[in-house]
Amino acid sequence: MREALLPSFYTTMTFKEKVTRLLEEGLQSSPSLFLVDLTISESYKITVTLDGDLGVNLQDCIDISRTIENNLDREEQDYSLEVASAGVSTPLKLIRQYKKNIGRTLKVKTGIETIEAKLENASEESIVLSWTAREPKKIGKGKETVEHKREIPYSEIKEAIVIIIFN
Repeated sequence: MREALLPSFYTTMTFKEKVTRLLEEGLQSSPSLFLVDLTISESYKITVTLDGDLGVNLQDCIDISRTIENNLDREEQDYSLEVASAGVSTPLKLIRQYKKNIGRTLKVKTGIETIEAKLENASEESIVLSWTAREPKKIGKGKETVEHKREIPYSEIKEAIVIIIFN
């Protein structure tokens, strides 16, 4: 019986609280990692999505998975567990994800437009994007290259995805 091995506060917690606490403990041992998403379905399928300031490798996922699995009792509650890194096409959700991607190209959708631009800065309230565009000359015929820079509050961002550019 595993319950006797766990600290007493684990016995009064809900399943989700136990998983959350174990996940937090696992992340404390790897400060460059952070939680992007945690879901637990009605059938007790636990899905953990991680990201990291330096990226996430397979060993990171294994370590977090073991931290959770080694401290839950399948006889008390049957569950499945999936620990994965945020994929390349996964939309950014956290300010920390924006900050780690400064200098990269993002595709940002607002309620009005979609902008593909370089992420110049990320503060606690907004991001700053910069890009160049060919636009009609203000005087005369033809087009000219115009540099744009825009600050966009997080509240206006519907979706932001890192664009991978191969040179």
